[in-house]
Amino acid sequence: MRQLNWQKSSFSGDQANCVEIASDGDLVLLRESDDPSIVVTTTRAKLNAWIQGAKAGEFDHFTV
Repeated sequence: MRQLNWQKSSFSGDQANCVEIASDGDLVLLRESDDPSIVVTTTRAKLNAWIQGAKAGEFDHFTV
């Protein structure tokens, strides 16, 4: 895999629960900063649909 520009969420802070995101063409890649060998790859359209669901509260039960 070529060098990607990974960006960490400003909400991550100094704790071990950091998620990073990068793009590679039409793909979006997500990884945990404490185990960067595991990468989830999706499309921009699918990630946007997921973000809209998260904003609407569809996944709130996972964080309780």
